[in-house]
Amino acid sequence: MDDTNTAGLARLSEAEREILTTYAARASWPAGFAIYQRGAAADGVFVVTRGRIVLRSRVRAGRSFVPWIATPGETFGSEGLSTNGKYTTDARADEESETMFLSGSRFRAFVREQPQHALILVNQLMAERSALLEKLRELTTLSVEQRLIATLLRMAENNTFTREDGRIVLCTTRYRLLCEVVGATRESVSLVLGRLSAEGLVERKGTNLIIAPPIELAERLDVGGIETEIPVTAFSETQAQAIQ
Repeated sequence: MDDTNTAGLARLSEAEREILTTYAARASWPAGFAIYQRGAAADGVFVVTRGRIVLRSRVRAGRSFVPWIATPGETFGSEGLSTNGKYTTDARADEESETMFLSGSRFRAFVREQPQHALILVNQLMAERSALLEKLRELTTLSVEQRLIATLLRMAENNTFTREDGRIVLCTTRYRLLCEVVGATRESVSLVLGRLSAEGLVERKGTNLIIAPPIELAERLDVGGIETEIPVTAFSETQAQAIQ
């Protein structure tokens, strides 16, 4: 499957990743494996070929923030391309994953020997940097509700979060991850999900939450879903605790 340019953010295609194989080292990571930790010496850059890698910053005891989730065709750990680089986050495989690792020396060889393809990789790095800057803007200017919907739309782009009909399924683990990506407490996220549930955009199935199709979420965001006065009855605090 060619996962290039899915809904905005470009991703390296399978063909482009294949060109990297003669320069990069492949690795497989079991779910939950810590690939590196904040502060460790960094060298090179990783490219995800399967699964997803969560980058996490510890805020304080029991709290953390996720600035980036790298999925197939995306990169992480590019701090290693800078001089005397150190990793600025923890990186952990969120599910069974595979990556390619391009060390600093192999990256330089790639630039010398495959400049056209190297430019595609650099373009990918710049696109991801732009996405991070956009997320920073969202954190400082948007409400929790707006950030949550924007995050759900991004999650919908990655089929590892969705079922066959394109709807996102939030289990306990994904719910906690959603809170970390949004950068809000579980209580705040629960209140927003309650409003969305009252509007029919969130459905509870057992301990899971089923989210409405992306097009409906986008419409909710477009019409300015900003702190609307909707009773929080369909998704109570007790129900929120059930998936926490």
